[in-house]
Amino acid sequence: MSTIRPVRGTHDLIGEDQRRHAHVVETARRVTALYGFEEWATPVFEETGVFSRSLGDTSDVVSKEMYTFEDRGGDSLTLRPEGTAAICRALVTNGLTQSLPQKVFYAGPMFRYERPQKGRYRQFHQIGAELIGPGEPMADAEAIAMGRDVLAALGIVDDVVLELNTLGDAESRAAWREGLVAYFSDFRDRLSEDSRNRLERNPLRILDSKAPEDRELVADAPMLASFLNDASRRFWDDLREALRMFGVAYTENPRIVRGLDYYSHTAFEFVTTNLGTQGTVLAGGRYDGLVSEMGGPQTPAIGWAGGIERLAMLLDATPAVQQPVAVIPVGDVAQEAAVRALAALRAGGIRAEMAYRGNLKKRMERANKTRASHVVIIGETEVAEGTVQVRDLATGLQNEVAASALVQAIRQSGEVRA
Repeated sequence: MSTIRPVRGTHDLIGEDQRRHAHVVETARRVTALYGFEEWATPVFEETGVFSRSLGDTSDVVSKEMYTFEDRGGDSLTLRPEGTAAICRALVTNGLTQSLPQKVFYAGPMFRYERPQKGRYRQFHQIGAELIGPGEPMADAEAIAMGRDVLAALGIVDDVVLELNTLGDAESRAAWREGLVAYFSDFRDRLSEDSRNRLERNPLRILDSKAPEDRELVADAPMLASFLNDASRRFWDDLREALRMFGVAYTENPRIVRGLDYYSHTAFEFVTTNLGTQGTVLAGGRYDGLVSEMGGPQTPAIGWAGGIERLAMLLDATPAVQQPVAVIPVGDVAQEAAVRALAALRAGGIRAEMAYRGNLKKRMERANKTRASHVVIIGETEVAEGTVQVRDLATGLQNEVAASALVQAIRQSGEVRA
């Protein structure tokens, strides 16, 4: 029988990996809650149109990377490749477009069929935040500041740089699009096949191309800044002033683009050099047209998403685990008292464990293997007197305490030593 292995591009979260993963999620959940965000959870699969509509038929995600299948009822379904479209779908189908603003935090798995590499999997995980309703530059600045604060709470903000760009409004992008078509048309024969296909349908996608022949041409392509109208310039100026108010440092990167028409104005990425070529750890932007793509009214929105795997890799240390207290009954007569001690410790918020068999020596050996901070020994005498023996494994000191005072005794000696 062949060995069963995990599917390529997936990984198990066990031990240290899971603790790092959970720490990223819990930290982001806590920080976003301080900004008034509430957590939503959407299904891991949606009707395919949710993503083909929101990501565009010319994107690599839709054309090459989505996990799409037909269910038994003949419907085309897709495992979600990203979270924003699903949140906007949920907003519309749950009738929340008239209850704005909505501040949404989410965390969970996403799926893309791409080449696995460091920090990138076919089933990967993201945290994300969507601020739906406000259309002002101040909202963009606060969303970016919240992302910065998540990175700061994780202790990695000094390892990243915020790169910022403006995409302008629809009028500015339309003018830029015409300029890009004119420019790339002069080099049609030098473009990659994918970029030639995108030239008329979505020339902005050419700017994201990784093909070497395209990168040479992109370097000299016209910049959006040359096509910004007055309204877009005011938004850009106001955004940068708002970021100053929030104390958010940034560098301008005019090469950050988004290929779909519903994106507007703000685009940003927090990038690092500590993960090799996979440098973006949290990114987002303004998407004022996506809710209407889902059948809702025209609704402004700003959001971001971060890769949990990449963020976890940047953590300086694995989050500590509370050391357990080992409860050891000596003889059958002490079993019930030991169970009561376990319950009291756990009710007091103290991690407690008990081996199910073995003599005192074997159970002490197990306590040491689990890195227990203390052992609680209960024998026939302790049961009769209503006491327990508490031994501090760090110092070797052992004291007799009343069973009713066990939790207080452990706390006073400092039960958490990672």
